Amino acid sequence: MTLRNRHFLLLDIVLTLLSVAFAFSLRFDTLNAFDYFAQSWFFVPLLLIFRTPLLFLFGVYRRLWHYASVNEFFSLGQAIGLSSILTGAVIVLLVVPIVGVSGFPRSVILLEALLALVMIGGLRFTLRLSPNVRRRSFFVLSTVKQRVLVFGAGDAGSLIVREMIANPALGLEPIGFVDDDFTKKGMRIHNLPVLGDRASVGKIVAECNIDAAIVAMPTAPGKVIREVIEACRQASIPFKTIPGLYEILSGKVQVNAIRQVELEDLLRRDPVTIDLDEVGKYLQNARVLVTGAGGSIGSELCRQITRFHPAALILYELSENNLYQIDRELQQSGTRIVPVLGDVRDSEKIASVFARDQPQVVFHAAAHKHVPLTELNPDEVIANNVLGTRNLLDACVQHRVRRFVLISTDKAVNPRSVMGASKRVAEMMVQSKLYRNENFSPVAVRFGNVLGSNGSVVPLFKEQIAAGGPVTVTHSDMERYFMTIPEAVSLIIQAGALGQGGEIFVLDMGEPVKITDLAKDLIRLSGFEPDRDIPIVFTGTRPGEKLREELFAHNETRVLTKHPQIQIARGAPMNDNFLRVAIEMLSADIQNHDPTSLKRKLQEIVPEFSINT
Repeated sequence: MTLRNRHFLLLDIVLTLLSVAFAFSLRFDTLNAFDYFAQSWFFVPLLLIFRTPLLFLFGVYRRLWHYASVNEFFSLGQAIGLSSILTGAVIVLLVVPIVGVSGFPRSVILLEALLALVMIGGLRFTLRLSPNVRRRSFFVLSTVKQRVLVFGAGDAGSLIVREMIANPALGLEPIGFVDDDFTKKGMRIHNLPVLGDRASVGKIVAECNIDAAIVAMPTAPGKVIREVIEACRQASIPFKTIPGLYEILSGKVQVNAIRQVELEDLLRRDPVTIDLDEVGKYLQNARVLVTGAGGSIGSELCRQITRFHPAALILYELSENNLYQIDRELQQSGTRIVPVLGDVRDSEKIASVFARDQPQVVFHAAAHKHVPLTELNPDEVIANNVLGTRNLLDACVQHRVRRFVLISTDKAVNPRSVMGASKRVAEMMVQSKLYRNENFSPVAVRFGNVLGSNGSVVPLFKEQIAAGGPVTVTHSDMERYFMTIPEAVSLIIQAGALGQGGEIFVLDMGEPVKITDLAKDLIRLSGFEPDRDIPIVFTGTRPGEKLREELFAHNETRVLTKHPQIQIARGAPMNDNFLRVAIEMLSADIQNHDPTSLKRKLQEIVPEFSINT
């Protein structure tokens, strides 16, 4: 073994000798304890025989003590304590009876251990502190630095401040904390005070000459983040934040993770919790297939599924470029990845893939979803969203797949678009008994919009802002439910564990958000003012759009599950024979490419479908 801390070894031997000498002096209350020490000549050799190897064994000489934490000092204490116990045991059980030594002061063993821990640990603790001393002095000499106010006097705020102190080259000087917990006011963290709450931000900024703010509240809901950002805006100071809970995978927050506040932060909700044991039971060592694997939802599904160590992950994707991207990303995951370029409308291709790869769990995320385009192309939408789902369900039954999870949408509730009606038919297939048996349990998961998905409103708004505006909103009263992609996918995976067959799981989407407010937030986060720097223009609703989406139909009842963020929409029983015949007729009618006829056929299956004329 290469000795990295060779100087520490010599110092530890010297400090052990000193700790023994001081222990005898304390025990006999005299500085001249040499006579007592000479009678116990065997103590030091035995102590070093045990202590030095144990310090090696506990990794004390493999540590970088400039970055030491509690764990390092705990290991040091274990090594010193165990060496003293072994030394004492040998003296009492072997040396005293065999050598015939009498009068050995056993209390010296305990005194020496305590002194050694103080002296050897103190040496390393001094080194742990010394870089901070040098860094603090650098701050004093630095001429270019921002005086930073940290929102949140919790773990994340503490870590951010420590990282700022440890990285003076960033030019960030933490001045203090803001926290709404009144019990923390006046307290000090890293020798910095908690200066007050959000209500006093303006006063704090003026009195302390604050240049910028960092929001270190990774689990705070979006409402709180909005209020914090408004407080910063009122105080005329720029602000940044640290990642939210879904982005902090390593559990440690560093300065290089500080970023601009994004829309996701303002819409953040309570963190999603997953029953890892329950999810692991059906994903671990399973062969999992994801359709639409390169899309926004599909790709995040693949990323999260790999964390549960499936035996294989089959990526079924129509877009060659999307498949290439997600395949390349996941090749480093340690999971066996099987990329398949294919269309869910191709029943023969699906059958061959199922026969070859034998998937046990299927997540069906492939779908046409853009409402204005789907209104113009109902034949393609029905072929993909309805018949593609049927092809997958047929293959699942034939090849004894255990679980099937359909990704649905709130647009399937009282639909006004072809896209929504097609997804409702897909839900009905899952609800019916056409495909269910004792070994196969298909379910659907219904939720609203996801932020940042391909073709969604947020990327469009960002493009329009970057071009100088205007930002186009269809209607001033337009509202939508929003959820981040990672939290939606986490709940989809959890719902897959809850399903017994035939359920439509509905995710807790929180409160709906006005699209106008969304546009204003994005404009402000980009450093502009709405209608002053970037105008907002209302263009009128498009075919198939509703002003407000719904998560439950009027004839559906809400049923709670054991997960607080997942409910079940329970409707009337399906007429399975009618559904089977109607889908067959719909399939035959696709060949005519008649939009009006196709929409009427959809309405026969989904009576609540309101056709736009």
